[in-house]
Amino acid sequence: MRIGAIGAGQVAQAFARRAIDAGHEVVFSNSRGADSLASVVEALGPSARAGTREEALDNPVVLLAVPWPKVEAALKALPAWRGQILVDPTNGFRDGTPARGLVDFGAGSSSERVAELAAGARVVKALNTMFMTNFAKPPVSGALRRAAFISGDDRDAKDTVADLLERFGFAPVDLGSLRAGGRIQAVGGPIAGHDFFVPWPAPRAFPAFNGDAWSA
Repeated sequence: MRIGAIGAGQVAQAFARRAIDAGHEVVFSNSRGADSLASVVEALGPSARAGTREEALDNPVVLLAVPWPKVEAALKALPAWRGQILVDPTNGFRDGTPARGLVDFGAGSSSERVAELAAGARVVKALNTMFMTNFAKPPVSGALRRAAFISGDDRDAKDTVADLLERFGFAPVDLGSLRAGGRIQAVGGPIAGHDFFVPWPAPRAFPAFNGDAWSA
């Protein structure tokens, strides 16, 4: 499979290494143009290439890998989405760092805002709870695998992302919808920044949180 990347920083490159090792190809893009990505694609080898944002979007799975302050401009600059899966590892830091705190999404989640900005995309929240230093480490430890949490409103999209993460060696754990699961995953939430391992094989889906209580 070929995967597009909007952004080419630490998150995009770490994800691309995993994807390439699993046999996929990655098309990077950024706001400065393909020429600025020459060193990135050279380091990753022949399965990586640089392209325009439109070329990155023209793939079944697209990774959104820009700091939160750049999310709106990056998504508004794109053509219409046509059902592609948008993997969202972003965190809602006001200035892209913890320095100025978090954006207030009220009762919603940052990924619901991403879904509003990327109408037509099937958004799956993933990888935002994990430090990239841990993402780069071996995901298997004995009979345990490092957990990779996901949430989203489209079952097929979540299954595709879960399969991808499983091929990377992780244990995908489905937390439910973009609202419920996204808030659990959000920076400042109960699992953000922690490094979890689970027995393998294990069920993908945890009970869903409906806003008031856990339900089967």
